[in-house]
Amino acid sequence: MPEEWGWRRAGSPSMTTIGLIGSGNIGSTVARLAVDAGYDVVLSNSRGPESLADLVADLGDHARAATAEEAAAAGDLVVVTVPLKSVPDVPVEPLRGKVVIDTCNYYPQRDGHVAELDDESTTTSEIVQAHLAGSKVVKAFNNIYFEFLRRLARPQGDPERSVLAIAGDDEDAKQAVAEFLDEIGYDAYNVGPLAEGWRFQRDTAAYAGLYVDGEVTSWPPQHARRVDVDLLREKLDQAKRYRDM
Repeated sequence: MPEEWGWRRAGSPSMTTIGLIGSGNIGSTVARLAVDAGYDVVLSNSRGPESLADLVADLGDHARAATAEEAAAAGDLVVVTVPLKSVPDVPVEPLRGKVVIDTCNYYPQRDGHVAELDDESTTTSEIVQAHLAGSKVVKAFNNIYFEFLRRLARPQGDPERSVLAIAGDDEDAKQAVAEFLDEIGYDAYNVGPLAEGWRFQRDTAAYAGLYVDGEVTSWPPQHARRVDVDLLREKLDQAKRYRDM
């Protein structure tokens, strides 16, 4: 987000700290957007806080590194952005009662085959919610290339602002996530409960290619496009389950 926007929050927001469990491409991008919007961020990964020294230095005084348990405890809102196979390692107790944004995607070649996902009897975020039974999970950020997530952020009211899909079972949690998205540069579109999150999972029309300008012929793509509510809704409506085809 360009610094000249001077996009800092005013007043006394209810959420001041974002915890990140996972600080890879998506996690570090969300952290940057959050810092630019005036949040403090607490980052963690599987390799330990010392491995995040360069990222913390780049993010500045509003960022610090910690363990996953510490990041979970510190965050008013926590982003879980790890490979799906690592979800069982996400700490449970420090996240109890909290709103958790889940960015996970299912890649069998990386995560191993998960029978319930292969037969489409559940979704990735429902698996995360089952692990974090005491938390309020909202699916977001999983269907946009991380470089485009950074590049497409726009202030409220900008005609070139894009929209991101969210899904969750708790309406208040979705509202909290929508407010966070608003502050980091995006509108939010409520797809419905977590069970509807399949509509923007991998291999759907609303997955990562949605934000690519032009045909996706190679990865990573070079050119991002703005996505408005009408286009997002159109692609969500096109989603088909393989079991129904």
